[in-house]
Amino acid sequence: MGVLWSDWDRVHQNKSFGFWSPFLAFFSILYGTGIRLRLSAYRRKRFKRNSLPGFVVSIGNLTAGGTGKTPSVIMLARWALKEGYRVAVLSRGYRGRYREKFLEVSDGDTIKADPQESGDEAYLLARKLAGIPIVISRKRYIAGSFAHGKFGTNFFILDDGYQHLELKRDLDLVLIDAASSFGNGHLLPWGPLREPIDQLIRADIAILTRFSNQNSAQRTTDLLTEKFPAIPIFCADHEPEKVVFPQLNESHGPDFLKGKRVLAFAGLARPEVFRETLIRLGADIVYFKSFRDHYRFKPDEIQALIKMGEELGAQYLLTSEKDWVRMAVFAPMCPEMGYLSIKFTMVSDQDGFFKMIKGAIKSKKILVN
Repeated sequence: MGVLWSDWDRVHQNKSFGFWSPFLAFFSILYGTGIRLRLSAYRRKRFKRNSLPGFVVSIGNLTAGGTGKTPSVIMLARWALKEGYRVAVLSRGYRGRYREKFLEVSDGDTIKADPQESGDEAYLLARKLAGIPIVISRKRYIAGSFAHGKFGTNFFILDDGYQHLELKRDLDLVLIDAASSFGNGHLLPWGPLREPIDQLIRADIAILTRFSNQNSAQRTTDLLTEKFPAIPIFCADHEPEKVVFPQLNESHGPDFLKGKRVLAFAGLARPEVFRETLIRLGADIVYFKSFRDHYRFKPDEIQALIKMGEELGAQYLLTSEKDWVRMAVFAPMCPEMGYLSIKFTMVSDQDGFFKMIKGAIKSKKILVN
């Protein structure tokens, strides 16, 4: 029996040498060799890098999933729009089934694709970001060129763009989970790293996410300060925003969950984080089911969860907002089924963070509307 998908987070955090370690280490070496050759080719300018006519900021991470890129993109996009810039989000459309060179998910007013076409993350961005176009392409330069031509975009946000070296950027923001940071320190698939840790040298700003307390992040802060002293560090947290039951047309504050019997499920990179959030809010979790990240739910699976909730006396069935965009079609099956939305909040020197972004924009001489 191989390593199951549900074990990957444990494997990526485990620093001991287990039964599967030699096999994973072998593939990790192969992966690392490929990554270093690619990085070297870009450094030597053997691969072309394209530029867009405007300010380009990338939001990404060094590890596979789970640092909160989507909520941070939403926060930054709303700020830039409020500042008067013509904003567009460029995404890869991970797990989307589109076949075109690019796909206009939203023009800022109308959503033009479904979650299956665009992928759940791009669709969620389209739902949350009124007035901001969302364009996806495996080549972000193509998406950005389209956005500039149609919308006059002058502020481009690359969603999950740290490894997308094909496109030049003016600012690189790297998100790092405050508690787990780099896992066991190994490259994929043995560990969670998409690149060696030393590639943080390309970052302009590091943001420690899920920063619940100073102690949980001290080791990561010390490492960054020692090895990358020139990179400014900011802290952010994922705060529960509201509980939504679309079929009931109800929305409640997070405190609504206190004392409620809840059956919860999630298909995220780190579903246990969602479970822990519900527990902190005071929910009585009668059962929790994990699915792999970006999982496409089936009707019989949802029906089984509803039945289990009835048997266990659950008052509500809850999932994450990202999961909800893939399963909203099942809402009529259970009116008491809904989702918890999360917002990304800077918890340290928010003014300093946006001041740095404004400084980078000023140096690029980008004008507001």
